[in-house]
Amino acid sequence: MSFTRTILKDKIRESLASVLPVTGIVLLLCFTVAPIPTDAMLAFLFGAVMLIFGMGLFTLGADTAMTPIGEYVGSSITRSKRLWFIVGVALFVGIMITVSEPDLQVLAEQVPTIPNMTLILAVGIGVGVFLVIAMLRILFRVKLSYLLIGFYLVCFGLAAFVPADFLAVSFDAGGVTTGPMTVPFIMALGVGVASIRSDKHSEDDSFGLVSLCSVGPIMAVLILGLVFRPTESAYSTVDAIEAGDSRELVRLFVEAIPHYMWEVFISLAPIVIFFLIFQFFAGRLPGKKLAKIGIGVGYTYVGLVLFLTGVNVGFMPAGHYLGQLMGGMKFNFIIIPIGMVIGYFIVKAEPAVHVLTEQVDRITSGTIPPNLLMQTLSIGVSISVGLALTRVLTGISIMWFLIPGYAIALILTFFVPPIFTAIAFDSGGVASGPMTATFLLPFAMGACSAVGGNIITDAFGIVAMVAMTPLIAIQILGLIYRIKTARAAVAETPAQPVEPIEDDIIDL
Repeated sequence: MSFTRTILKDKIRESLASVLPVTGIVLLLCFTVAPIPTDAMLAFLFGAVMLIFGMGLFTLGADTAMTPIGEYVGSSITRSKRLWFIVGVALFVGIMITVSEPDLQVLAEQVPTIPNMTLILAVGIGVGVFLVIAMLRILFRVKLSYLLIGFYLVCFGLAAFVPADFLAVSFDAGGVTTGPMTVPFIMALGVGVASIRSDKHSEDDSFGLVSLCSVGPIMAVLILGLVFRPTESAYSTVDAIEAGDSRELVRLFVEAIPHYMWEVFISLAPIVIFFLIFQFFAGRLPGKKLAKIGIGVGYTYVGLVLFLTGVNVGFMPAGHYLGQLMGGMKFNFIIIPIGMVIGYFIVKAEPAVHVLTEQVDRITSGTIPPNLLMQTLSIGVSISVGLALTRVLTGISIMWFLIPGYAIALILTFFVPPIFTAIAFDSGGVASGPMTATFLLPFAMGACSAVGGNIITDAFGIVAMVAMTPLIAIQILGLIYRIKTARAAVAETPAQPVEPIEDDIIDL
């Protein structure tokens, strides 16, 4: 128990370091260029406290429950050596965890004229199908870059025939569906499947599931765009915080907690039930291990409830208000550098990002330092927010950014080590989580309404931009790594050969 308490303290300390910079920037803006109502600012601070404890509990729960469950299921179905069983489980798991993803419910409210359940089921099937493809890729050792190039070419081909109102939302769907609930499980599933293999590339192939599962929602919404023709651009507005005193402010959070308790329960229950049924038939995990997983599920549940309550009640209204104030300024271009600074720090507050960095550190045995990966990710997200806010102010189509951006990312796949490609495309889905959906998106929506732009075509797409730039940033990191390694190999004497990046050939 004392060991768990020590780990929890470390997790909360990490989340404190992640959330404090964003909180400090917002407070600085509130006291200088963009003063917001006192109740909205206090709600933001209260939400930040919930965010810190929620993220600490969630990451501890992901380590002790979600990751072991995913690895156990992945290795078990692969060990069965029945292709139909692997395909069936992967399809079911992909649909199940996607339909229960909280961020998808939010997106469904934004898409005009498409019934919510139609969109949710279509996206769920898209993720399920692509999770099957991702697992088969690991088993049959297909190169990830070939699949990514082929599927993104199909996506951009479909985009040429889809109404403009669907373009930004479709690429946003790829980001929000790989949220805090799906990422730990899917990533661990990949590790479990790859662990059955003993070849030297198995570690590289353990990544890449999130990247392929991000393509499914994009393709699903684009296909829906060919069928459903929107007649109006409807979107959900962000309600302003109205609290006359501190008691009313606390009441806002207390009243919201039961809603998110139910939402997280609906998200977690299918995974837990599936695991228990799977365990009943497989029966390989001892009771002590099951008890530890049960405690971890409890941490995950409480952590997500606190996190989602904090970001939705505290962060979302503050983000919308700040964006509206700065978008209405005479020199509203200042929102671009300010947004870039916020984007740099806000990605560190994404729960799934911490899961990714820890997974990379564990699988690569420290070859790719978590701090360097996080720094690269932050730079990529910072650039993406700047580009997205440029779109808000100018109304430039998102395709002018997505087509060259993905072209660069896909070309880089031919020049970097495969593990960097897999991590880069995984990080795109991981970076665009609930913090992006509940702070940066309302921030862009507020600015867009202030400048009189089209919210559906101009403000939406910020999630897609956040999901795109890490693909380039982390692969550039991989390119630098490869160049430095190659130079080190040349500088070494014949008596002291260095290990090459991909091949087992040593130049004597």
